[in-house]
Amino acid sequence: RSTYIHHWCHWIYGKNFSRKILRSCSKVAAIYILVRPKKGKESWQRIDEFLNSPVFHKLRNSPNSEEVLKKLKCISGDVTQVNCGLSPEDQTKLNNSVTIVFHMAANVRFDQPVKSAILLNTGGTLNVLEMACNFHALKIFVHVSTSYCHCDVTRLEERLYCAPQDPRKMLDLAKWMSDELLEALTPVLLKNHPNTYSYTKSLTEQLVSEYNNRLPIVITRPSIVVAAYRDPIPGWVDNMNGPTGILIGAGKGVIRTMHCDLKLGADVVPVDMVINSLLVIAWKVGSGPRTDQAEVYHITANKNDPVSWGYALELGKKYVYKYPFSVCLWYPGGSAKSTYFMHAIAAFFFHWIPAYSVDLIIALTGSKPFLVKTQKRIQNGLKVLQYYATRPWFFHNEKFTQLFDSLSSTDKEIFYSNRESLNFEEYMQNYILGARKYCAREEIDTLPHARKVLKRLYYLDVLKNILIVILFLWLGYKLVCSFMRIVES
Repeated sequence: RSTYIHHWCHWIYGKNFSRKILRSCSKVAAIYILVRPKKGKESWQRIDEFLNSPVFHKLRNSPNSEEVLKKLKCISGDVTQVNCGLSPEDQTKLNNSVTIVFHMAANVRFDQPVKSAILLNTGGTLNVLEMACNFHALKIFVHVSTSYCHCDVTRLEERLYCAPQDPRKMLDLAKWMSDELLEALTPVLLKNHPNTYSYTKSLTEQLVSEYNNRLPIVITRPSIVVAAYRDPIPGWVDNMNGPTGILIGAGKGVIRTMHCDLKLGADVVPVDMVINSLLVIAWKVGSGPRTDQAEVYHITANKNDPVSWGYALELGKKYVYKYPFSVCLWYPGGSAKSTYFMHAIAAFFFHWIPAYSVDLIIALTGSKPFLVKTQKRIQNGLKVLQYYATRPWFFHNEKFTQLFDSLSSTDKEIFYSNRESLNFEEYMQNYILGARKYCAREEIDTLPHARKVLKRLYYLDVLKNILIVILFLWLGYKLVCSFMRIVES
């Protein structure tokens, strides 16, 4: 780090990533962030919003904040365009200064059409690779993939695998073939892949590896990324992707069942540990000798400290009751189902019937129904996570373990990774509090009201259960009476 860091400039994506570099790598020269204009806002306006995130709170209030934050440079562009849409001035600046590229840009929607997924995830990466070939001082190109990019492999090793099709040919196909034809071909193309995200990530890995003769390449494969463990704030999370969405949906009483094998391991890694791991990998590989082919590292769960889905869900339920949400549809409850059949039955009674019933009441009052639409989005989210929660996964991470073990004790503390044993109970408590604050926008002072709401919902739930029991007893009584009349006649 001391040998190279004062020469390095970074091209990165992600607010927490840039904050970590600014805070922990004081000799870094500059961080260039590619930002595209969006929704009527210029790139620099989006960077201003970026810096207003709670992630930067401590940095903004530090004594030398102005000097440190000046290192963050906004570059207007778009990965879907040739040369990423850079201006000649920005291109020259990057060509002469950038020594590390962190490529994380991708559409993480799992249900996007295969055409747009290929053009953005694979085509966008091609544009970044071509642009990086002009960076004269480049030490390392870090491509961030996913450990679920080869779902047909039972035990994924830290090495390259062949993509199901040639990535360049698929890019050409996506450019000329109509949406309808590609949509019809999608089941054949995906084959062993559960979604277009996983499929395009496998294509992209092969495309990146083909540039090893022109660029120093390392491919990283994080598993499921979840809320922060320690840094910048314990439990910090600012989106509802993956487990976070399930956690909030269950906490609000909207999700009451999911298909999950509770005995299987939950391969999740806190976001701050993923970021630290990426920085360690970039430094170690970038400062070492160039290899003949792209290096591959897995950023996955600590196998010496495994956590099952059952334990994670149990703790989630425990802390949702302790720190409830203020706005809930119903009392949090339900359970995971080991078979899809049981889950489908439970979803029909506890998801769809309430959704249609509530929407009918809302429509009769003259308001716009919303719950069925919400439930459809929830089911899509459940479908994504259920695929990963019902199959055993084994990701080798010996290479990363050896790399991390070679660090000094100081660097291990600064760039702590998934090799550390988590206090998972404390982590889940912070996760719930973080989801309340940063996703549901509920501050800690709303807890007394939220607990009152939870208590009322509990009594309503008990009353509902009593009424259901009475209804079934009455129906049983009616059936028995009918049967006795038939027998007597």
